[in-house]
Amino acid sequence: MAAYKVEICGVNTAKLPILKEEEKKELFCRIKQGDLAARETYIKGNLRLVLSVIKRFSGNHENVDDLFQIGCIGLIKSIDNFDPTMGVKFSTYAVPMIIGEIRRYLRDNNSIRVSRSLRDTAYKAIHAKEILSKTTFKEPTLEEIASAANLTPEEIIFALDAIQSPLSLYDPVYTDGGDTLYVMDQISDKKNKEENWVEQLSLSDAMERLGERENYILKLRFFEGKTQMEVAEEIHISQAQVSRLEKSALKSIRHYLSS
Repeated sequence: MAAYKVEICGVNTAKLPILKEEEKKELFCRIKQGDLAARETYIKGNLRLVLSVIKRFSGNHENVDDLFQIGCIGLIKSIDNFDPTMGVKFSTYAVPMIIGEIRRYLRDNNSIRVSRSLRDTAYKAIHAKEILSKTTFKEPTLEEIASAANLTPEEIIFALDAIQSPLSLYDPVYTDGGDTLYVMDQISDKKNKEENWVEQLSLSDAMERLGERENYILKLRFFEGKTQMEVAEEIHISQAQVSRLEKSALKSIRHYLSS
């Protein structure tokens, strides 16, 4: 990616338009009124912004066409969400969003490589969805997106599934007062319930030393395989409280067994 091509994704970068501030303001007013032609002109007039951003990632050895496409998605999101009344320049708002989009792409493609054709199909479907959402003012159906993108619903599902970010069991999903709940806390284990290691390590005595509520929570979580959310609903407390009580109970058990 050391040498930049004059043409990227079929776009002649040497001939990209430059919009004046007056033009930008006028175009944005029309965009807010649903003018798709103005939106297209605004996108083309800011493609140089995408080029300036992808130069920062020249050391990643990624295909410049791919980075340009991802950067354009970030640009489009910026245009769709930008509020000119906030008194912030569009470029100031757009650059972090473009960078964030590219970083997510690089992160997601480190371990899992998705074919170029699948990515193109996914981006085409995403773009079609955005256009339909803006023009119809409602969430388009899969069939409507497929028709607009000239794809089959099956192609869209397969492509979008292929570019989904893998989720770590340690990704945080909720935080309350410093107690973070992770994806793994939302998953019940129906097969490998903890009575197996409870029996093997003779934990019944340690369990009896817990308070009644802590004991009950551990039984629901590890003997019946319920999630923290399910436990919270059953005993009528918050999920954050369940998490705290569960961690405290397990800490007490570990301390008892190690003493």
